[in-house]
Amino acid sequence: MTDPADETLEPASGENQETRPAPDHGYVLDEQIGYILRKAYQRNAVIFSEKIHDLTPTQFAIMARLTELGSVSQNQLGRTVGLDVATTKGVVDRLSARGFVTSKKDPNDKRRQLISLTPEGWKHFLSNASLGLEVSEETIAPLTQSEQRTLLRLLKKMQ
Repeated sequence: MTDPADETLEPASGENQETRPAPDHGYVLDEQIGYILRKAYQRNAVIFSEKIHDLTPTQFAIMARLTELGSVSQNQLGRTVGLDVATTKGVVDRLSARGFVTSKKDPNDKRRQLISLTPEGWKHFLSNASLGLEVSEETIAPLTQSEQRTLLRLLKKMQ
């Protein structure tokens, strides 16, 4: 009689990993939503880096949101693009160092920083906005128009 605790997930000495039968746990990685979403995001990130060479997707998202909101607190800005406080600060600092955003004290609350695009930031974003649209189009290009609408509708529902 063997003890299940003696069974390991490591292949036996000399055993080829690819030929070993899968454990009977029911978890198939290729069927998991997180894995599928990560693979889809990787596709998007590769396309983004091929089109927009000097910004990260997160920097681009911050700049896009600032075109919509104007001057906004750093905390609120981060929340609107799904970033934590530390990540938002790092992205804002990098964009500021490049002259794309500026921060100033909120006149109504001196503890808050208000972030906005500089004229150079606006110019840079606008020169890349059509490329951003191309990134989205190419990311979902393998789908039919109907599938694209359905996918976007369902993903928005999950937010």
